[in-house]
Amino acid sequence: MTTSSGGVSERTLTRALESGLLSGDQLAALHALERGETTTIVFDSRDDEQFRFIRGFGDIFVTIGLILFLGAVGYFGGTVAESFGAFGATSIASWALAEYFTRIRRMALPSIVLLLVFTYSVYGVAGAAIAQLGGYPPEWASIWFRQSAPPTILIGGGLAAAVGAALHYWRFRVPITIAAGVGALVAIVAGLVSAMALAPRPVLLATGVAVFALAMRYDLSDPRRVTRRTDIAFWLHMLAAPLIVHTLIGNFFDGAAPGITAALGILAVFVALAIVALIVDRRAVLVSGLSYAGIAFGTLVAEAGISGQVPLTLLVLGSLVLILSAGWHGMRRFLLGLLPEHLSRRLSLHTSDN
Repeated sequence: MTTSSGGVSERTLTRALESGLLSGDQLAALHALERGETTTIVFDSRDDEQFRFIRGFGDIFVTIGLILFLGAVGYFGGTVAESFGAFGATSIASWALAEYFTRIRRMALPSIVLLLVFTYSVYGVAGAAIAQLGGYPPEWASIWFRQSAPPTILIGGGLAAAVGAALHYWRFRVPITIAAGVGALVAIVAGLVSAMALAPRPVLLATGVAVFALAMRYDLSDPRRVTRRTDIAFWLHMLAAPLIVHTLIGNFFDGAAPGITAALGILAVFVALAIVALIVDRRAVLVSGLSYAGIAFGTLVAEAGISGQVPLTLLVLGSLVLILSAGWHGMRRFLLGLLPEHLSRRLSLHTSDN
């Protein structure tokens, strides 16, 4: 086995990179130091919201192949047994491919794609079986989070997907798997809401807040963001953000373009979400809310009779993103200073400003 950097094996360095103990810049600096080159070793990144997504173009190349192959597998499976055959074939194929590309090669992007295909396929298999037993059209098997979907498919498919995600995580430990499993549980909640004829928005908002709380639990258990838990938290935030944002801001639309009052309400919610994003140092809720903020600002521009509504809206949104990016750490440090000391200390441990 080859060694590097004072006897540490190359395999250990690779695992340290994949687990987040080392960044790409730090690994490159270590190799440069071993070669005797003058370099500055960076031990803390200014970008505190990192996640392992892609390591090189090889990940993209393999992902393209996986999409083409699994698409063909699903097609031929569907010719044998319609939806059940298509989803069954892709679920088996995606698991088998993960045995190599995830378990052995440990490729980030292909692992994410294989996990998503597997979870969705397991949902589809259960949904197809329930659709056949219940006399529903086969296309109902692949519907997620739609109010018109039969509750039995949402509940049964969600339960099957949650179990499949749990087994997948036990075998492969892909960080996004936790979010996929929780997403399956959200499908079960949606099915129960539909079956009980409840108002969906309050329940889905409460579900989104619960997912956000789970994400924060992972964040706070890894305050320096150096282990797999920070990647799990990242994907949970990505799931929680649309659940929270769309249900909160959706109340201002009611199927029509917002008026001035609704537009101001949307912008107020967006500002509140921006404050939360800064405090917890996660940008997912901001990304989910940008389109709504653009619609609200465009409404105000149109009501004011100003020409160039679209380019002016894009200019304001772009400027907002750039200002937040440039001043993120300073604004966050200010907001943390307003919180109780014990809470601000826990939330600021991973930043390079402390």
